[in-house]
Amino acid sequence: MSGAGDARPLAAALPAPVATVDVERWQRGSLESASDVVAEERPVAFRYHGVPHVVMLATPADLEDLAVGFTLSEAIVRSAAEIRAVAVAASDEALEVNLDIAPERFSALLQRHRNLTGRTGCGMCGAETLADAIREPPALAAGLELSSAGLQAALGSLAQRQTLNARAGSIHAAAWVVPGQGVILLREDVGRHNALDKLIGALVRSGADFGGGYVIVTSRASYEIVQKAATVGIQAVVAVSAPTAFAIRSARDFGLTLVGFARPDRHVIYAHGERMRP
Repeated sequence: MSGAGDARPLAAALPAPVATVDVERWQRGSLESASDVVAEERPVAFRYHGVPHVVMLATPADLEDLAVGFTLSEAIVRSAAEIRAVAVAASDEALEVNLDIAPERFSALLQRHRNLTGRTGCGMCGAETLADAIREPPALAAGLELSSAGLQAALGSLAQRQTLNARAGSIHAAAWVVPGQGVILLREDVGRHNALDKLIGALVRSGADFGGGYVIVTSRASYEIVQKAATVGIQAVVAVSAPTAFAIRSARDFGLTLVGFARPDRHVIYAHGERMRP
């Protein structure tokens, strides 16, 4: 990808991803004044060649990763090479990401006539047609093999890597696991879809191979999570909570391994368990 990892200087520093607030805490029958650390979320406007496309509510960190991942997982471009540049700007409450993409992809984007406001955790807000929302990803490659033992080890290492969630709670994570190496990359966000998009963007910008690992998400596995993963060529998704029926049907159709209820010493395989071994 040419230039996508080189954001131009920020107009102002990004806000912190967590904030300290004054609270009144009640416990054991008494009320006291205290402070608490909570997750931050801010509107982030995405523009393509200066044209507004979507406003997402997101944790104000790793925004270049978010933009690259969203652009790929929403099939706005067909490959990372079609993302030419990413620029982040911050001014007061306003956060903007402007992307330059291949001219033919920009022309196609204009034809989609999407006008989105993405609530936190909303995966397909404002898609204008069913064809926009329910896409058929390209066929997934074969060859990935993951083990139950390796998955359990990766799950055990997640908490210490979730630094924002440790401070504030309420923050999802998406982790990249390479068999034999464990968790090698993790991104966090108040929105589970944003966390996955940030991870996808970070993987692209680091030159990682989507066929070489799998994703763990600290959330439920909805259809959008499965679709985003399959769109970029990820062969397996593991969720710590439940999948939806639509996500299971889609994973089976896409050829994607889907695992849910991934907890210490147990997990449930819902689709394409042939990639799993003890």
